[in-house]
Amino acid sequence: MKAAYFDCFSGISGDMCLGALIDAGLPLRDLNRELKKIPLSGYRLTSGRVMRSHLAATKVDVTFRPAAGRVQKVIRSWKDVEKTVLSSSLSNEIKLKGLRIFKRLFTAEAKVHGVAFNRVHLHELGSVDCLIDIFGTVIGLNMLGIEKVFSSPLNLGSGMVSTETGMLPVPAPATAEILKKVPVFSRGVPCELTTPTGAAIIREICSGFGNMPDMEISSLALGAGSRNFSDWPNILRIMIGNMHSAHDNSNGDSIMVIETNIDDMNPQIFEYVMELLYKAGALDVFLTQIIMKKSRPGTKLTALCHRERLETLVKIIFSETPTLGLRFHETERKILDRAIRVIDTEFGKIRVKLSGDGRDITKMIPEYEDCKKAARKLKIPLTEVMKRIGLLNPGKIK
Repeated sequence: MKAAYFDCFSGISGDMCLGALIDAGLPLRDLNRELKKIPLSGYRLTSGRVMRSHLAATKVDVTFRPAAGRVQKVIRSWKDVEKTVLSSSLSNEIKLKGLRIFKRLFTAEAKVHGVAFNRVHLHELGSVDCLIDIFGTVIGLNMLGIEKVFSSPLNLGSGMVSTETGMLPVPAPATAEILKKVPVFSRGVPCELTTPTGAAIIREICSGFGNMPDMEISSLALGAGSRNFSDWPNILRIMIGNMHSAHDNSNGDSIMVIETNIDDMNPQIFEYVMELLYKAGALDVFLTQIIMKKSRPGTKLTALCHRERLETLVKIIFSETPTLGLRFHETERKILDRAIRVIDTEFGKIRVKLSGDGRDITKMIPEYEDCKKAARKLKIPLTEVMKRIGLLNPGKIK
């Protein structure tokens, strides 16, 4: 499994994440192409090499310019963000991951400022910048094939930070709220090192905080922060590699199984409930036909999740179904290493899911949506496209 370890000895911010991913080999042109699927205008994303305390790193900047002949979209509230993202042509997986990060950010801002969630407003340009940082990071991790992210404890910095509403202590209140129960420390320069956006990103994408897991490092990447301190390298370091040890969560981990039997609900509602559960972080949701007492036909709803998502999923099932009780237990699972790759085929570029045991690729499944687009474009049967791609040798795909 391809994993990344975020070494946040100098904190984390959105632009540092983007810089590190570009430094890791993510082509800026490809990232820009994906970001253009979000209906935004009036910005430009650039990157360049800079020095941070004698270390060379990549700096990414979002600059703004008037949208020629067009009215620039105003994005300030959660509804604005949600509407903009859902109207984009990004994949559903990317949309949901990015929106979960934004929801974490808005929730924290609402709590610390004592306002309702739907009344939290971001600065107009700041919200566009935030959109690029968050979705650029999610897209970049996906394009680099990184399936798991781990992180060191976070350096928050110290002192005070100037905001539109005045001076605030470091860490900013929203940052502190987001990072509850996460290992943090304060060391080095008296400056804000971890921003609310950076905190929301790492809190949502990270599978675990602490020491670096056992991994075989294949590349190192450095993303530069905006400030350049003379005696402190203001960078985010990302180490990317493969995990093959017992600590590799792709080979074995613990998950929660939630079950309930339902026999008095309109079956059409199951689709809506399943959609909510997936959106809330369920690993899998499925239905099983069962026979209940007095021979009544019923349906067993089962959801799989990591322990930290358990309470959220339980609340959804209780609120959206007529069930009066749930069963849940912890279990172990074993899964194959998985990665998404874009390959050249006779039908053009097609995404495929590769899986194996960490040494050899043994299975390959073409992405359905890509095959469907190819079939429509070339006017050939979809089954033929999927069959011919499936005949390729997965072991020869890198």
